[in-house]
Amino acid sequence: MISFQDPTRPVRAGEELDLAKLEPYLRAHFPEATGPLVVEQFPSGHSNLTYFVRLGEREFVLRRPPFGSTVKSAHDMGREFRVLSKLHPVYAPAPQVHLYCEDDSILGAPFYLMQRVRGVILRRELPSGLALPPETVRGLCESFVDNLALLHSLDYARAGLGDLGKPAGYLERQVRGWIERYHAARTHDLPEVEFLSRWLTSSLPASSEAALIHNDYKYDNVVLDAENLTRIAGVLDWEMCTLGDPLSDLGMALAYWVEPGDPPELQQIVWGPTALPGSFTRTQLVERYAQSSGRSVSDMVFHLVLGRFKLAVIVQQIYFRYHQGLTQDARFGALADVARVLLRTAVRTAESGTL
Repeated sequence: MISFQDPTRPVRAGEELDLAKLEPYLRAHFPEATGPLVVEQFPSGHSNLTYFVRLGEREFVLRRPPFGSTVKSAHDMGREFRVLSKLHPVYAPAPQVHLYCEDDSILGAPFYLMQRVRGVILRRELPSGLALPPETVRGLCESFVDNLALLHSLDYARAGLGDLGKPAGYLERQVRGWIERYHAARTHDLPEVEFLSRWLTSSLPASSEAALIHNDYKYDNVVLDAENLTRIAGVLDWEMCTLGDPLSDLGMALAYWVEPGDPPELQQIVWGPTALPGSFTRTQLVERYAQSSGRSVSDMVFHLVLGRFKLAVIVQQIYFRYHQGLTQDARFGALADVARVLLRTAVRTAESGTL
């Protein structure tokens, strides 16, 4: 049988873990796990680094910050561990976590171990041989939206996550904070940034009722059941999870969603197979969310513009590390152009007022 699960790869040069320190640390915490230590890397992802760790018969996923990162708040392993430890019991797609290490002497940065969620992850290119007929794609789109609405419906206070963020003033802080983050990672003067800074600041809508939000919800952060590709088995990458406006979470998901009619330059940076026959449009995603959540979605143009701006800033921050020589990952060299495309697309969305 063909497996469409994410393959692991040898660890990239410059991102190796110190196995001489990691192995005794793991054996002290998992003494029942006998057998060799094997470490490989999940090759996708541009932010926190993710490794597959096998210790004897035990299998884990290890998460640590990227090498050379100076944006500490975006790579808080302790916070991510705490979120998952509280969230998994009430939201099954959140992975179970096992161990958190804040001792920098082991790997040079904090890290944690979580359970590996096995399944299919849809990235820019479908796994070779995987067929997704239109009816399956439509069912997947429904599950994708409904799962986000389910997350937003959770009683976060009862789950012990009531202190995760400050919902009051969330959108205003988001706009101000992401503008500041861009300028901290600026490598070029771009007129789109000034336009979007003014537009977002002057177009702030009233916030929706606060919810627990993922903040990076997209296909390649979702694990699908290999036996039923319309069922979501896991949701990954909770580093930006907080309490805030649920429509901004949907707006971020829309920012990743590229349609067949989008400009060619945007088609070149698609994040996942969102244009397959049977796929929802962004408008249909919003309509499904309104139906599933019962929330008003009248301000979604603002949230899509904000989502695209945030995505451009995240890409720019990653490029900035490469530009400064803090990472040698060759994938990052073209990200300045990706940030520009996202900024131009955000401007067009703001000017047209359409999704």
